[in-house]
Amino acid sequence: MAQGPTPAPPRPGAAAPAATPKPAPSPATVAPRGDTRRAQVRPAQPTAPGEEMTGAQSIVRSLEEAGAEVVFGIPGGAILPTYDPLMDSKRLRHILVRHEQGGGHAAQGYAHATGRVGVTMATSGPGATNLVTPIADANMDSIPLVAITGQVAAGAIGTDAFQEADIVGITLPITKHNFLVTDPDEIPRTIAEAFHIASTGRPGPVLVDIAKSAMQSRTTFSWPQDVHLPGYHPVTKPHSKQIKEAARLLASARRPVLYVGGGTVRADATSELRRLVDLSGAAVVTTLMARGAVPDTHPQNLGMPGMHGTVPAVAALQKADLIVALGARFDDRVTGKLSSFAPHAAIVHADIDPAEIGKNRDVDVPIVGDLKEVLADLVPELEREHAAQGKPDLGAWWHQIDDWRETYPLGYTEPDDGHLSPQHVISRLGEIAGPDALYVAGVGQHQMWAAQFIRYEHPRTWLNSGGLGTMGFSIPAAMGAKVGRPDATVWAIDGDGCFQMTNQELATCTINDIPIKVALINNSSLGMVRQWQTLFYDKRYSNTDLHTGHGTARVPDFVKLADAYGCEGIRVESAGDVDTAIKRAMEIDDRPVVIDFNVSRDAMVWPMVAAGVSNDDIQYARGISPAWDRED
Repeated sequence: MAQGPTPAPPRPGAAAPAATPKPAPSPATVAPRGDTRRAQVRPAQPTAPGEEMTGAQSIVRSLEEAGAEVVFGIPGGAILPTYDPLMDSKRLRHILVRHEQGGGHAAQGYAHATGRVGVTMATSGPGATNLVTPIADANMDSIPLVAITGQVAAGAIGTDAFQEADIVGITLPITKHNFLVTDPDEIPRTIAEAFHIASTGRPGPVLVDIAKSAMQSRTTFSWPQDVHLPGYHPVTKPHSKQIKEAARLLASARRPVLYVGGGTVRADATSELRRLVDLSGAAVVTTLMARGAVPDTHPQNLGMPGMHGTVPAVAALQKADLIVALGARFDDRVTGKLSSFAPHAAIVHADIDPAEIGKNRDVDVPIVGDLKEVLADLVPELEREHAAQGKPDLGAWWHQIDDWRETYPLGYTEPDDGHLSPQHVISRLGEIAGPDALYVAGVGQHQMWAAQFIRYEHPRTWLNSGGLGTMGFSIPAAMGAKVGRPDATVWAIDGDGCFQMTNQELATCTINDIPIKVALINNSSLGMVRQWQTLFYDKRYSNTDLHTGHGTARVPDFVKLADAYGCEGIRVESAGDVDTAIKRAMEIDDRPVVIDFNVSRDAMVWPMVAAGVSNDDIQYARGISPAWDRED
């Protein structure tokens, strides 16, 4: 079995101290990059008293005052009045995307990479409904997003007017909040509230649907100096009693695990988390959404848990006597069969969203609060427990974990069909591009391999669609990430199925000088579906062959397609050319690059916990399960 990245070394006695946390800014200021928990409303620039303008001009001015930098969008009839003054803005960059879904995912990528609110804009009807998928995606993954949509004139609402759709009603279940604006005087306040709601508490998407008649009417612009939302008061400060009890349990546990979710990244709490990791000595697992929250090279990091997690990460959760969940959801992809998940563990669950606590798993110590504040309080309380009771002896626990690491390292088998190993391609990409690059995955096998075989050392360097699992996410999200962090190298790791859903945004990248790099893991199949057909459907490959290679006609030919979009297209079919192609792509910075890696369609993602079964039944490879006592 060919080995993947080298397993982390045995846990040393102490780790390097983390950096001192930065003081929180005033809620009345624009949030700095990376601070998703602070309101982004700021005092307006000086304006003439009673300055009159159209509602459309008010929208543009409000976006400027809310701190927006970039808008990803497409004009259309109902939003067109806003596009006219948008042309004159000196503070907003508008990027014309090729599809509204691409605009939404680009705004997500921008938000995830920077920590700021992403903004997308679309017209009414089909323009707005094309945003449903990225809005739902942002809702599942807690991405701060504001979607501005045009609506038919107020008098025509409800008449089935041309390009009318009740986008407010459609998106009610998938937004944190949404608004319908028919009065132009309400535009500044509504947009200020939208940014505040999107970026505070548990981040999420907010829709602002604005009638065309409101855009065309005259108004007096007045930007609110602060935001008042009765009933919206996210709890940020945790209860001291719960913190004390969590510290007591963590100080006395003999098999503790920190179950780290994406909420730690959204809260910008990774420096505080690092101090807890070092102080507690506990094992750490980082979910798919939390890759990079703790460096992969940290000796306590066991990697990703769940359906395609590492054996040590899955086993540690199953055998733990205490799980401290931080910004995680206990979702099915992590827990497997819920009734058999971590049967001997007490549960501490900390989250900004009280609805998540106890939703899937009973909790012994619930902690509601901003994780940055939770961890800032928990660390000194744990220090006090250690001073009073001494540190727990975790030697036996780490001996067991290190045995799992040695016995079940992450690896793969080289294919025997003459095609490339996708794991080798992705491993080499991570080694050559390095830990400072941003990696943006689509959904499927390539997503799992990218999560497994690239080492993530920093937060916000791994972007993917976790909760919704949206094919087509990668290319536009990578585009948005590159816009937000232009000095970073951004790699989209995509599959040939995902790529064909949104590759038109390569035109947007070329025209707007957004030089992303694409590693296309082309197995000529819908790979993850094919894997399930292999394992569970007797190799009946119903409608999963995409005919993009493997001896068939290349439909499309991805190198020719890249060329047509003004990109550099490279095809790699030999293992000896993998490094050369990646290095060549790293040298090109004046246009996007697409590398068509022709990989084996028989390669599978391992380890694997089949859907609906216990994590105890994890398979290290096909037909090979770890030998451990499933009753203890």
